[in-house]
Amino acid sequence: MPRLLLSDEHWSKLREILLHKAIYNKRDLRMTVEGMLYRMSTGCPWRDLPKAFGNWNKVYKRFNAWSAAGKWLKVFKVLVAEPDMEWVFIDGSYAKAHQHSAGAASESDETIGKSRAGNTSKIHLAVDAHGLPIE
Repeated sequence: MPRLLLSDEHWSKLREILLHKAIYNKRDLRMTVEGMLYRMSTGCPWRDLPKAFGNWNKVYKRFNAWSAAGKWLKVFKVLVAEPDMEWVFIDGSYAKAHQHSAGAASESDETIGKSRAGNTSKIHLAVDAHGLPIE
């Protein structure tokens, strides 16, 4: 059996959120969620999901249905609302942009910045101890 990704403590919190977001408590709910997390962390094809997580097609169909219904987004919003502030990490990225990358004029707030170095794009992200973005 593959190593589980969620401790019992984390699973109890996640289970409560999942049930609150209208995900039914099937008897294999934990292994289904563990299978989804395993697939996301390893990047393996759905068909190569270890048998311990159940039928790969059932896990895939549930993941696809929950994603299409926006249930995962709701779960992530709940998790982000209660960040673990034990550790806070900030990472930044700086990329030099080609002069033609600014594109056509638009009403979007997303633009390429102008500095002494030329056209650049700067991205900063702050996350909590579990890697969840902090708003």
